Amino acid sequence: MKGLGKTQIMALGFMTFALFLGAGNIIFPAAAGLQSGEHLWRVTLGFLLTGVGLPLLTVVALARVGGGLQTLTLPLGKVAGTIFAIAVYLAIGPLFATPRTAVVSYEIALGSFVEHNWRVLLVYSSLYFAVVLYLAFNPGKILERIGQLITPVLLLALVLLGLAAVFKPAGAPGPGQLPYSAAPLSSGFLDGYLTMDALGALVFGVVIAAAIRTQGVTELSKITRHSIQAGIIAATGLSLVYVSLFYLGATSHAVAADATNGGQVLAAYVQNAFGVPGSLLLGVVITLACLTTATGLLVACGEYFEQLWGIRYRRTVLFFTLFSWLVSNQGLTQLIKVSVPVLVGLYPLAIVLVLLSLAQKLWHDPQPVFRACMAVALVFGALDGLTATGFSALSGLLGFLPLAEQQMGWVLPVAVVLLGMTVRDRWQHRLHGN
Repeated sequence: MKGLGKTQIMALGFMTFALFLGAGNIIFPAAAGLQSGEHLWRVTLGFLLTGVGLPLLTVVALARVGGGLQTLTLPLGKVAGTIFAIAVYLAIGPLFATPRTAVVSYEIALGSFVEHNWRVLLVYSSLYFAVVLYLAFNPGKILERIGQLITPVLLLALVLLGLAAVFKPAGAPGPGQLPYSAAPLSSGFLDGYLTMDALGALVFGVVIAAAIRTQGVTELSKITRHSIQAGIIAATGLSLVYVSLFYLGATSHAVAADATNGGQVLAAYVQNAFGVPGSLLLGVVITLACLTTATGLLVACGEYFEQLWGIRYRRTVLFFTLFSWLVSNQGLTQLIKVSVPVLVGLYPLAIVLVLLSLAQKLWHDPQPVFRACMAVALVFGALDGLTATGFSALSGLLGFLPLAEQQMGWVLPVAVVLLGMTVRDRWQHRLHGN
C-alpha cells in the first residue's frame, strides 16, 4: 500500500506543529532568554532537549505501539496506567495548562495598556472562561474554523517576531542570573518541562496516528514512519520558534529588565518594536490562539473522564472550567511557581516511560523492567519535586546524588535499577530456557 505523498506529509507536519504550539511555547523561551545572559545558547540547548526532543520521542513511541496513552502504559498494569493518565490529563487540563492560557493572553493582550491588579485579571478571566465554556459545549465547526484561521496568523506573527528579534533587537543581552549562570544546561532542561509538550504528546500522539489512518494508511510501519516525519517537521518549526524567542528575550534586557514572566517580556518587546498597533494585533492573535488551546484541552479532558468514570461530559467540562478560572486568578508568575514542583515530579515518569517504550524489544519480559523503573522514578521524582518547593531537609538527604541540585536526582537511581532489571531479565531467560 502506498504511503502519504510529500504534500500530505507537510500538511500532517504543520498540523502536528499546531497541536504543540500553545501558550507555554511562547512565554517560557522569552523569560529564560532574558535571564540567561552570556549563557544563552547552553540554556537554549537544554530547553530544546525537553521542549522539542522529548515530545518528538513521545510521538515516535506512541506510533510504534500503534495506540494512545492507554496502550503505552500497558506494561504498568491497568491501575498504575490509569493513575498516570489521570495525572497527565489533569496537568494539561485544569491544574496548569488551561488556566495558563488565560493568564498568558491577559499578560500579552493587556500588559502594555493596564496596570496589573487582581481585579482586572478577575474580570478578564471571567469573560475568557465564559467564552471557553461556550466553545467547549459547542466544539464542532466553530472551534475548527477559528483554529484554521488563527494558526496561520499566529505563525506569521511568530515569524515576524523572530525576524524582528534578529534584525531589530531591543538591546544587548544582560548579565546571566541564577540558576542559569550556575547550571545553564540543566536549567534549560528543566525549563523545557514547563511547556508540558511531552505530556501533551502523550495525548496528541493518537490524534496524529488517527489523522494518518484517515488518509487510507493502515500498515503500522508506514504509520510509524509518517508520524516520525510529521514529528520532525513539527520539531523543526518549534526549534526555530524557541531559538528566536530565546534571542528576543536575551536582547530585551533594556526594555524588560523588571519582567517577572515571559508574557511581560514579549509585551515589552512588542511595545518597543512595533508600538501600540503591534501590541494590539499580537494581543488579539494570542488571545484567540489561547482560547482555541484552552477549549481543546477541556474537550479532551471532558471526553476522557466521561469515558473513564461515566460522568456526563458537560458536567465535567463545567467543573474543570470553573476550577481553571479559580487557578488562573493566581496570576502567571504564581501559577508557574506552583507548577514547577509538580512537573519536576511528573516529568521523570514521562521520560522513563517513553524511553523504556522505545527500547522495549531489548527485554524478553519488559513488564517487570517498566514497573521497577517507573516506581523508582516516581519516588525520586517526587523527592525532587519536594526539593523544588524549597523543602531544605530533603536537599541534604539527596545531596549525594549526581544532579540532585538541579532537581534531577532521579537519573542515577533509575539507571541503576534499569541495569539490575536488565541483568535479571537475561538471567531469567537463560534459567527458564525461553
